[in-house]
Amino acid sequence: MRPGPELIQLLSKTYEPGSMINMKFKGLDIAFKTNETGEPMLLFLGKLNEKGQIKGSRYVRNLMKDSEGRIVKDHWDLKGKAT
Repeated sequence: MRPGPELIQLLSKTYEPGSMINMKFKGLDIAFKTNETGEPMLLFLGKLNEKGQIKGSRYVRNLMKDSEGRIVKDHWDLKGKAT
């Protein structure tokens, strides 16, 4: 499953800086790690196994800002399977 508009909207919010956040989204388990400013940068999307890990897909955010802090480029790249 690719991150759709609703998930992208959820991931566009700011969360606690430097943390790993777990939640459910449309029947799937998601976990994401935030950077030092609280923006999600690493996403795991799939099903949670008995070890507490998500088995599914791993995405990395490509976020570029200009010198004034405006977002120039923002998209999620699939980096492979998450086990």
